[in-house]
Amino acid sequence: MPGIAEVFHARFVDHAYPAHTHDTWALMIIDAGSVEFALDRRRHGATGTSAVALLPPGVPHDGRTVTAAGFRKRVLYLDATVLPERFTGPAAGVPVLGDGPLWRRIHGLHAALSHAGDAFEAESRLSFVRERLHGHLDRLAVLRPAGPGREAGRLAAQLRDLLDARMRAGVSLQEAAGILQAHPTHLIRCFKQTYGLPPHAYLTGKRVERARSLLLSGRRPAEVATAVGFYDQSHLNRHFTRHVGTTPSRFTAVGRA
Repeated sequence: MPGIAEVFHARFVDHAYPAHTHDTWALMIIDAGSVEFALDRRRHGATGTSAVALLPPGVPHDGRTVTAAGFRKRVLYLDATVLPERFTGPAAGVPVLGDGPLWRRIHGLHAALSHAGDAFEAESRLSFVRERLHGHLDRLAVLRPAGPGREAGRLAAQLRDLLDARMRAGVSLQEAAGILQAHPTHLIRCFKQTYGLPPHAYLTGKRVERARSLLLSGRRPAEVATAVGFYDQSHLNRHFTRHVGTTPSRFTAVGRA
């Protein structure tokens, strides 16, 4: 459906996501249990049927279970037609919204999305979700912490562009340092200071995110592994399971169901 890149439902009993980023907004509601996550290097928690977590694109975050019972969640990955980039700052400052009516609107949207013939209803419900999210984010006056220096930010952005362009082929640290004319360790420090995670973790997360999309389009895991830059299917399986909490084969089977 326009505006929604992916829908993800999961139950985790004992799982921890590594730090990663998304190209889309992640709008999450919790059906049972609690989840804790770090966003932009600050920790947050979401519990119960009134908490809505909104994680903006490009901002590193992780996630983990809090109790032995784990948690159940439903996530909508939304593109910039629903939430524009200007909301990144407010969302990063206050990512958890205690809003029962918004939770219920998102719940209704998930229900409509589960039936192929209810596309018009789903579009209508998404419109009401968008309206309430915009209302929250427009009212938030969040003072963002000072960012990295101009030179560090410039180098980090250049390295990020290089990693995005070489996602499949990859690039060695020495080669990147030569291209950007910077010392390798200085390049790593600038990237982590700017984006909150080291370059290798960023690249792995990008590959996993691309793999999700290709798997849902019907591509086989072995084919997807090399298409996104992993050495082989075993390499994909290891990182995909760490990031998503299930294997590529299981993810594909559920996605097609």
